[in-house]
Amino acid sequence: SGQFDDTLRLAAERYDAIMKIMMASLREERQQTYSCFLPIHPETGRVLYVPMKNVDAKNHTITFDDEHGREWTLPVTGGHVKLQWKPDFGARWTALGVDFEMYGKDHSTNTPIYDGICEVLGGRKPNHMTYELFLDDQGQKISKSKGNGLTIDEWLTYAATESLSYFMYQKPKTAKRMHFDVIPRAVDEYHQQLRAYPTQDIDAQANNPVWHIHNGNPPASKMVVPFSMLLNLASVAGAKDAKGLWGFIKRYAPEASPEANPDLDAAAGFAVRYYTDKIVPTRTSRLPTEQERAAMEDLRARLAAWDGGLDDEALQSMVFAVGKDHGFEPLRDWFKALYEVLLGASEGPRFGGFIALYGVTETIALIDKGLAGDLVAKA
Repeated sequence: SGQFDDTLRLAAERYDAIMKIMMASLREERQQTYSCFLPIHPETGRVLYVPMKNVDAKNHTITFDDEHGREWTLPVTGGHVKLQWKPDFGARWTALGVDFEMYGKDHSTNTPIYDGICEVLGGRKPNHMTYELFLDDQGQKISKSKGNGLTIDEWLTYAATESLSYFMYQKPKTAKRMHFDVIPRAVDEYHQQLRAYPTQDIDAQANNPVWHIHNGNPPASKMVVPFSMLLNLASVAGAKDAKGLWGFIKRYAPEASPEANPDLDAAAGFAVRYYTDKIVPTRTSRLPTEQERAAMEDLRARLAAWDGGLDDEALQSMVFAVGKDHGFEPLRDWFKALYEVLLGASEGPRFGGFIALYGVTETIALIDKGLAGDLVAKA
């Protein structure tokens, strides 16, 4: 399109200054053949890595020999040449007027080169932000050869685009573990920020990730059930798709519907898919200990006598009281036991909310299965 032609002409005019910057970063052997220009062979279309015989600053041409020793003279404009990747960084900043550039820390050692070339070509170096690299669930650097990464397409198989944007926004200068287990938390935290936004003052809103994700106009969250809760529901409901969860959702939130809550409807579908693909293969329920069995039998009895409706706060207080009465210390061990025995997980959302969503009668039946060991056989 010729968009970079003016900058390429400048590169020919200031070739020596560019080469001086580059030579300082190259080994002696590489210095002998290096050129910031990569000619494209007029006949074969191949990009040639060859030394320059001449760079004509006045006429904006380069002269070189191809791999067969044939001499060519080409203009640096009109798509006849490319720039080596390091000079290309700085040249693009100049040509496009870039004022902010964000890149991984593997580029950070080259920043002085990019800046220097940008300035040689008459540009103003942009503000930089270097982000840390991503790690796998073991804290190891993600590697294509190891296949231990999580691709964008894989993330978007199990959650909406905004959840990935939210994850990327968080602590860019800190190395982050990026694996499938972080997806549910990212979804729920994103919607927490959406719900908080209307209640915040202007300064807090400007610091809220959703302001940046949605260009200053974040939508209202209609996610009345957390994604982590949907995952637990999927694990016990036997649903094959979002429709299989909506009966439970409607009982918990009668005003909700797929039409009025499209983000919730999409999340329900994602939850079933995530559960099927990522939880079922590794799910491991266990039998309760004697202390846990006694507490779960007590919880079952209290649920059987429950007449408080589907108030998740009241149900949570009741579950809390059972754990306290049976001497769990710390109390989180009681909730961990519930998740491990009944849901095949080591953690999850508030259990009172799960009861309200799944149903009191259904939870009683689930406890019976857990106490009988039926869930262990199923897992």
